Amino acid sequence: MARQLAPAAADLTRLLAGEHHDPHAILGAHEYGEVTVVRVLRPRARRAVVVVGTDRFPMRPLGSGLFAVALPLTGLADYRLELHYPDAAAFAEPTGIHTVADGYRFAPTLGEVDLHLFAEGRHERLWDVLGAHRRTFTTAGGDVSGVSFAVWAPNATGVGLIGDFNGWDSNDAPLRALGSSGVWEVFWPDFPPDGLYKFRIHGADGSVSDRADPFAFATEVPPRTASRVTHSDYRWGDADWMTQRAGRDPVAEPMSIYEVHLGSWRPGLSYRQLTVELTEYVVQHGFTHVELLPVAEHPFGGSWGYQVTSYYAPTARFGTPDDFRALVDALHRAGIGVIVDWVPAHFPKDAWALGRFDGTPLYEHADPRRGEQLDWGTYVFDFGRPEVRNFLVANALYWLTEFHVDGLRVDAVASMLYLDYSRPEGGWTPQHPRRPGEPGGGAVPAGAQRDRAPGGARNRDHRRGIDLLARCHPRYQPWRPGLFDEVEHGLDARHAVLSRSRPGAPLLSPP
Repeated sequence: MARQLAPAAADLTRLLAGEHHDPHAILGAHEYGEVTVVRVLRPRARRAVVVVGTDRFPMRPLGSGLFAVALPLTGLADYRLELHYPDAAAFAEPTGIHTVADGYRFAPTLGEVDLHLFAEGRHERLWDVLGAHRRTFTTAGGDVSGVSFAVWAPNATGVGLIGDFNGWDSNDAPLRALGSSGVWEVFWPDFPPDGLYKFRIHGADGSVSDRADPFAFATEVPPRTASRVTHSDYRWGDADWMTQRAGRDPVAEPMSIYEVHLGSWRPGLSYRQLTVELTEYVVQHGFTHVELLPVAEHPFGGSWGYQVTSYYAPTARFGTPDDFRALVDALHRAGIGVIVDWVPAHFPKDAWALGRFDGTPLYEHADPRRGEQLDWGTYVFDFGRPEVRNFLVANALYWLTEFHVDGLRVDAVASMLYLDYSRPEGGWTPQHPRRPGEPGGGAVPAGAQRDRAPGGARNRDHRRGIDLLARCHPRYQPWRPGLFDEVEHGLDARHAVLSRSRPGAPLLSPP
């Protein structure tokens, strides 16, 4: 019986080190002949009990926070864990006796179709499956509510979940690897509704780092860097605007754009306060649109938002994601379109963010001649990798879909298209050796994939009325695929589809 209670020595060592690829094969309930062994890892618990209906089965401590018990039954439909914590516990999980469902008995929250589409770079609602999501499952013992977590880290040797709920320093919430997809996943019952968390990544290079969720929908207020679980209950009031937008041709209609950096326009205002003051201002001055400098979360305020670390989270400096929705909603109801600066060209090297995420160059190109932007000291996305393209394309769709944004201004397009951008002779490699001056690096096909998603006849979702703006450096104007005459500061070009060519598209003359 003792041999059944304890996992194999090698598995136990990897589990306790946070480097087991399938902790669900050890933890949870597993049948061995005529008994069912339940194991739970809770280093801070003093005592653990399995509760099946009215029956109680005390668990045996096996050391290092691992508890186990052999139940004299099979076909276990449901059970609960009764965990006894010391009164002085200094973390968010309730002290004393805490009864909870066992997250390690639940099936994966991602399906094979989701993983297949992601591997091919074609999942148009990727934010629905990766990141943190509140979920409720119906079980024999009643509904179980919690949060599922999923993160892409294909080269990691182990991934754990840390946060207020477990004291930020433990291997007691390991994720499992889902086949060869590179995605790691776990469902954690009773996770705090607005709880903070990070992923502890055991990298392929032997490093251990605590990382913000690349798909976090909310974050702490900088300079703090944790991700935050959130859920939207916002009720939109811009149905008329959205219906009218679908029938518009954004290229043919005139635009008068007011560019706004929310942090410096009228310092100290929240998203909710801006719904009044900013809306009244742009209406009074006759603008048709506002262009918001990047609102995705960024740690360094001095970058004005152009060094993004959480691409799916509106900055917490001014409020919650629903507060940002309220701002967009207010502008729409006042007849004002909303354009957001979007920064897919590069990202900062902060050790808790995307760079070398799993101990290898993952989101960035492995060759520093393509993977680093020397002028800005940032990494460059590996546009040729399907999963990275999907991360960016889905991100564009996310802002258009979840926040009703009307357009995206794509920053630093030339740096994505031209491999010699701001690089010395010999400091770059051509995409095509025989045509070294031609754009490449994967950004062109990535742009074409993105364009099929937001709007145009090729988009199966038919999101009409979406506008795209692109910023391109003057040096690279002579060979500009799909970019038309400058309309702002001699640098920006407005167009409906960023692609290699768009025959018949109208050209806009400089003001």
